[in-house]
Amino acid sequence: MMPGQRIQGCRSLHINEDNGRFLLLAILIVLYLLCGAAVFSAIERPSELQAHGRWNRTLFNFSETFNISLQDLNSFLREYEAAIAAGIRADTIRPRWDFTGAFYFVGTVVSTIGFGMTTPVTVAGKVFLIFYGLLGCAATILFFNLFLERIITLLAVVMKAVRERRLRHGGLLPPGLRHDFTHGYLPGWKPSVYHVMLILGLGAAVLSCCASAMYTPVEGWAYLDSLYYCFVTFSTIGFGDLVSSQREAYEYQGLYRLANFLFILSGVCCIYSLFNVISIVIKQVLNWMIQRMGCLCCQRCKKNGAFLGRRNAIRPGSRIRRGRLARPANSDGPCDSDTEGRRLSGEMISMHDLTASNRVSLAMMQKQLSESANGFPRTVCGSSRQNGFSGGVGALGIMNNRLAETSNTRT
Repeated sequence: MMPGQRIQGCRSLHINEDNGRFLLLAILIVLYLLCGAAVFSAIERPSELQAHGRWNRTLFNFSETFNISLQDLNSFLREYEAAIAAGIRADTIRPRWDFTGAFYFVGTVVSTIGFGMTTPVTVAGKVFLIFYGLLGCAATILFFNLFLERIITLLAVVMKAVRERRLRHGGLLPPGLRHDFTHGYLPGWKPSVYHVMLILGLGAAVLSCCASAMYTPVEGWAYLDSLYYCFVTFSTIGFGDLVSSQREAYEYQGLYRLANFLFILSGVCCIYSLFNVISIVIKQVLNWMIQRMGCLCCQRCKKNGAFLGRRNAIRPGSRIRRGRLARPANSDGPCDSDTEGRRLSGEMISMHDLTASNRVSLAMMQKQLSESANGFPRTVCGSSRQNGFSGGVGALGIMNNRLAETSNTRT
């Protein structure tokens, strides 16, 4: 085969990097689901069979003792299941649809927790829920993204101060940067995604442990069950098997319900931020796997160091050499806005700047979509090329702009 034919064949087999990452992630998620199903089936299926056996024996014994047919008994149990769905239990619980109960319900709706212990049963309630949840969930996601920006900014300020202190005591600061360093400025520095993930993980663990210490004595749960409830709630999975603040009365009831609300709000925001940081790490692993497989680019592209356009070619584990603060040569290109440059430095931006940045991001997203549809390459600012990844959209874009991903082009 002629060299030209090999190159043409390689180009015909070329897959866009974003599409390749999407397909690889979809395959891995399916495999992850299959493995999870196998594990949970092996763990929980024997317990389910034992519970079915005990329940069938109980029904039979009750039917024999009180001379009630199994058909009548099952009909009674179906009526009780309908009563449970309406919020009626054998144990006394607080009203589901008074103002405080309804407020708890709408909080689980807009946060997407959805415990399921309270659901609308009227047609009007179900129709209103559709429109209410549509706007409420969108607004809450925006709130989570704004919280994500601010928590990353706060961590960036603290981590930059710590790094400045370490460099000052280590004598690793180049002489030309001493003046800027005195004013607390490190050119082009952004916090490491691994360090931010560690801090957020520790914060989520501490918050869950503190909340569990409150739930265990007040709700009467085991401490492990309280930790399980915290993860299920903070991650907005919301099974509903354990739900806090459902009794009719508590000691120091007002204080407990306020603490419960604050713990849930803080926990959901913290876990949401942690999930987005973990998604960046997963993205790095996907890029590393794509690069190792070498199935999306020809050998010529590899030799020229242009694997998949060099965009997002990130390898987990590589780090910046200690003490090196000089900005790479390709990072001098202008960004798409002044606000973006400020955000990359870790500063807190005003609402006016945030609004302007969102307009610029929307215009950039429209431009990128148009270029992708027409087959033209997308362009990113110099700082994005420096870090080896593009801006992205939504929470992923926030994390990409505010955290430093380590690519194989940085040494």
